[in-house]
Amino acid sequence: MHSRYPLLALAGLAISAPLPLAAQSKPTADDIIAHYLKTVGGAEKIQAVRTLRRVGKFTGEDGFEAQVVEESSRPNRVREEFSIQGMTGINAYDGANGWKIDPFGGKKDPESLSEEELRSIVEDSDFDEPLIDYKAKGNKVEFVGMDNVEGTDVYKLKVTLKSGDTRTYYMDTDSYVPIKYETKRIIRGTPQESETTLGDYKPVGGWYLPFSLETKQKGSSGSQKVTFDKIEFNVPIDTTRYFRPKPPAGGGGGGDGGRGMRDAVAQIVPLRGGAR
Repeated sequence: MHSRYPLLALAGLAISAPLPLAAQSKPTADDIIAHYLKTVGGAEKIQAVRTLRRVGKFTGEDGFEAQVVEESSRPNRVREEFSIQGMTGINAYDGANGWKIDPFGGKKDPESLSEEELRSIVEDSDFDEPLIDYKAKGNKVEFVGMDNVEGTDVYKLKVTLKSGDTRTYYMDTDSYVPIKYETKRIIRGTPQESETTLGDYKPVGGWYLPFSLETKQKGSSGSQKVTFDKIEFNVPIDTTRYFRPKPPAGGGGGGDGGRGMRDAVAQIVPLRGGAR
């Protein structure tokens, strides 16, 4: 069945792919990934992008909104900021350690991320996402069959990350880009599952990236959406922004940010989906 997701046509991307791989006896994961790479710009253009700055809006389950900024640098550094009512929270990963500043909880000094937060931001720090150069990253990918997502035929690729978490990607058989992925991870012995829908692909330095991501927890009717207004590439980013700053002399502390605000902000991260 023809795709109902005009993800790339609207962006002016000409897809000159061969016959769908489903016409072959059995497509391999590497075949599908190779077509995906070609569709979104090719390895050379992707590798030429060294930094990204994403700017947009987060919309929570209850309709509240926050401004978000994500900066990332190769190979695995990321800084995520979210601003509400004049306050800005920060989650960051320098390639080895994760930290945050949580003013919504009345804290002004940097502190370490929780296990759950760290698992999420490590996934966000993967500059190219898990499918590209997956072997070098210690990931495993397997083709697990065909499926249909709201009228769109898809290939299913199961990615087992180095951490042991899994993602199942649903790749459009026409464009070979992922239109959805499901994340499964175990946090303190408890399984957590979510699904993220990707859309509004546009070129960024010749690399087609999704500008819209909508995430919901397994079994939940509500969802959270991030819509990027702008994604810039190869912008100068001071690498010190990824590293944990030293607290000012005299310590931090501060007043309580309010339970309602803290609960709202707890929805926000990770910016690019994944189980929480």
